[in-house]
Amino acid sequence: MMVPVALLLLGALTAVIAPRLLARTDWPDREPVVALWVWQCVVAAVLLCCALSMTLSAAAAWQAVRGHVFAPAPRAVVDAYALGAAGPWAATTAVLLASGGLWSLAMLVREVVRSRTRRRDRRAELLVRAPLLPGEAPASGRLVVLEGERSDAWWLPGTAPRLVITTAALRRLKGRRLDALLAHEQGHAQARHDWLLHCSGALAGGFPQVPVFAAFRDEMHRLVELAADDMASRRFGRLTTALALVELNEERGVFGPCPTPQAHVPKRVYRLLTPPDRLPALRRLRLTAAAAVIPAVPVLVTLIPALRTLG
Repeated sequence: MMVPVALLLLGALTAVIAPRLLARTDWPDREPVVALWVWQCVVAAVLLCCALSMTLSAAAAWQAVRGHVFAPAPRAVVDAYALGAAGPWAATTAVLLASGGLWSLAMLVREVVRSRTRRRDRRAELLVRAPLLPGEAPASGRLVVLEGERSDAWWLPGTAPRLVITTAALRRLKGRRLDALLAHEQGHAQARHDWLLHCSGALAGGFPQVPVFAAFRDEMHRLVELAADDMASRRFGRLTTALALVELNEERGVFGPCPTPQAHVPKRVYRLLTPPDRLPALRRLRLTAAAAVIPAVPVLVTLIPALRTLG
């Protein structure tokens, strides 16, 4: 009954090694979309290791669970897993892992509820600052212009998504620069980046002592901005997108000597101003395929005793 232990060790190794390998490479900044996919596959593999280990541990501890998990399997396959030889640790492991799964689900629900509360508050603020005219109905996907002295723009997701921009931003950004800013925000909406941020925030908030989840959250916040920058730059050019970022943020002091919460903006501008250095298409394809294999490894490890028996 070594498969559950092997799965836990595999999950721990993946959680430790994968973030360090990604941190040593420079291609994630050049290919943020591929990097987003790789990070999702790494975290999925870690979670899958825990889920499969929990399932086998529960099957070893309780006959009722074993009957459901191995119902269609031949007797020889069940014997290959040596479930009857499991010690008292099997039930403890299953309960702990199940508790972790329920806690993760609770954290995700909490993150979604908080996001909806913030969204509802913002929509209420929009109705106060930009009230509807008599007889006017809220239109899905419409552009909302707010009076404001601070340049700002954001996408408000939901059943009736809206792109909000202040009058100060409209005064500062003209022509293609304004189009690039709007394309950046629309890129977030089209790729559903909000769900990536919800999931990464839930894992990092639920398990603050697990470094891989904290790194996952931080990288999601960074990479989704780079991916949206690339979406805008492909339509309106890298220089235009960089100038739009500068004009939108220069009044906030992000380009000064003192650190600010938007300290990542100068790095994004510099990245857009440097010549594009994308990976070759074949290497992008290899990275995407290799990342897809990572979650398949725990499944393969789980099936090894059955494959040996049937083979």
